[in-house]
Amino acid sequence: MDGDRRGWLACVLSGAVFAVCMAGTTLPTPLYGHYQDKFGFSELTVTVVYAVYAFGVIGVLLLAGNASDAVGRRPVILTGLGFAAASAVCFLCATGLGWLYAGRLLSGVSAGLLTGAATAYVMELAPLGGASRATFIATAANMGGLGCGPLLAGVLAQYAPWPLYLPFVVHLALVACAVAVLARLPETVRERRSLRTVRPQRPSLPAQVRTVFAPAAIASFAGFALFGVFTAVSPAFLAESLHERNHAVSGLVVALAFFASTAGQLAVGPVGVGRSLPLGCAVLIGGLALLAGALWWDLLWLVVLSAIVGGVGQGLLFRGALSAIAAASPAEQRATVISTLFVVAYTGISLPVIGVGFLTEPMGLEGAGLVFIACMTVLVSSAAAYVLRRPVPVGT
Repeated sequence: MDGDRRGWLACVLSGAVFAVCMAGTTLPTPLYGHYQDKFGFSELTVTVVYAVYAFGVIGVLLLAGNASDAVGRRPVILTGLGFAAASAVCFLCATGLGWLYAGRLLSGVSAGLLTGAATAYVMELAPLGGASRATFIATAANMGGLGCGPLLAGVLAQYAPWPLYLPFVVHLALVACAVAVLARLPETVRERRSLRTVRPQRPSLPAQVRTVFAPAAIASFAGFALFGVFTAVSPAFLAESLHERNHAVSGLVVALAFFASTAGQLAVGPVGVGRSLPLGCAVLIGGLALLAGALWWDLLWLVVLSAIVGGVGQGLLFRGALSAIAAASPAEQRATVISTLFVVAYTGISLPVIGVGFLTEPMGLEGAGLVFIACMTVLVSSAAAYVLRRPVPVGT
């Protein structure tokens, strides 16, 4: 019993370390308006600054996504925390746009290192037979951390002094606490190898995975694109169109999308993988429709509702897609296939967001958002039609 208690304590503490790092990746979200006023850049630049993060994640996934299997979980997680601290320092020192690009890139590198290593670490620290609960802890740490970032920054920016500095000082303190916690946790990789054995991973798909991967990847792309637009553009929409300039409110709206995604991922268990993909597509389309209504009628409550509904749809879709792809993949190629799905997903969090930024100047924020919603609705509807015609086998 004591061994189980210690195991669960270690599992929860490792999840807290994971959450601290992920919170740093969304921390600047409610602050982009301040940076626009300070440095005088356009909405397009905001979306590019945001998207640089995804390029950092993708680069790490391709070049060193399996590093923790070789050198151990703790060294990789510690390195990820180091990059998170470096990102916070860049924002603290920001005297121009270059600092913001550097901070977002370092944040992406941090998330790329942490995502796989910390997820595996949380699950490996759990006592025997606790895989389901450990999966919940890892999911809650990931999405919960992403949600806490904008909420923390929004509250501090609205109600505390030094809005462009205090959030990052607080995050640096949290990173220091996370390092101290990590130092007391055990390593779970028993046979470690040299870092020189880590090789870049080329995206590849075994033949038996391709029919499952196509709709899963399309739906994941659209779900992450919705998150990207919420994170990069919604604070500007709230300020310019709804005249809602409370940073805590804009941070809460973004946080709700991530918290709702956690709920959606948890619902995959009772719903089942086979039903979660088409159901997730339907819910995500509902979230997109609500967002279109919010843009058209300039209603805050519709923005909030679209964040919740869209987040639940994204969670259902992504965990269902991940489960289906993992089950269909050969064991020796599973990590590579999952990394490929993450590459597609993080492409979704960057390119469509930049597209919205390009369209904002000629069409306005509302018009660009409606074009984005139309494109994503076509993608999600195509994925839904595919999985309805060729359902994922119940056994997955």
